[in-house]
Amino acid sequence: MKEYIAYCGLNCETCEARLATMKNDDALREKVAKRWSELNGVEITSEMINCVGCRIDGVKTPYCESLCPIRQCALSKRVETCGSCAEVLTCEKAGVILKNNEEARRNIGL
Repeated sequence: MKEYIAYCGLNCETCEARLATMKNDDALREKVAKRWSELNGVEITSEMINCVGCRIDGVKTPYCESLCPIRQCALSKRVETCGSCAEVLTCEKAGVILKNNEEARRNIGL
């Protein structure tokens, strides 16, 4: 399993928050913070846009670190990804991503 595949199957390697972190790109952090604030209806600052990847040790956005229910569930179950969980096909948490994202399903072997 590629280390940049998140528990839910999204590809962290292409995530703009990760790209901004890896390139130390403050302009991209501002862009991402603005877009994510609009999409989520909450204030997200550019200082929050720091992440190395969901399953990689290191800095995470506040959402990915402690609010993402998918990541928290996978960590508690100690699975490599949701694809390793016996409940993945009926999981409401993972279903939010997996129902409409064929690439995510493929990334975790579904």
